[in-house]
Amino acid sequence: MSFFKPSPHTTVNKAVVRLHGLIWILIYGGLLTLVLGLFVENTDDATGGLMVVTGGIAAALGFVLIYVRSKIKGGP
Repeated sequence: MSFFKPSPHTTVNKAVVRLHGLIWILIYGGLLTLVLGLFVENTDDATGGLMVVTGGIAAALGFVLIYVRSKIKGGP
């Protein structure tokens, strides 16, 4: 059940729907990895640093994909 009802003249583009899913997975997964990396840094600097960098890159990629999605015509 969605919050907004789709208008009868719109079509759902499956690629855009997949992009929405990928965006949120990258943002939330990246931020979770980043925060966990900050805690791991207390015990293992190399692993924690790698987790922080990887999580930051994933979250940044998710935010960039939001911009890309805003430039795509059509979709839900």
